[in-house]
Amino acid sequence: MKDPMKMLKQVQQMQDRMARVQSELENETVEASAGGGAVRVVATGAQKVMSVVIDPAAAGDTEMLQDLVLAAVNEAMELSKQLAATKMQAVASGLGLPPSVL
Repeated sequence: MKDPMKMLKQVQQMQDRMARVQSELENETVEASAGGGAVRVVATGAQKVMSVVIDPAAAGDTEMLQDLVLAAVNEAMELSKQLAATKMQAVASGLGLPPSVL
């Protein structure tokens, strides 16, 4: 049987590290683009869109522009989730836990 105090300490360490990683993710960014750079989206590692930049030349076709914005935002969110997952897996492995725990 494992020592309950040791387990409690490990849980506290994991919570502290996860809180630190969450804070770091709010300050890290990813960038995605669509339409050869006609639309660029920057998002944080906490899945918050920070900016959308649209090339004025792309503004002429509203339907295409909507598709490009959607594609760029979806890509930025995916990159953000991957960044967060990588950082959280590092927390789990640092504590000797399998990645599936997080």
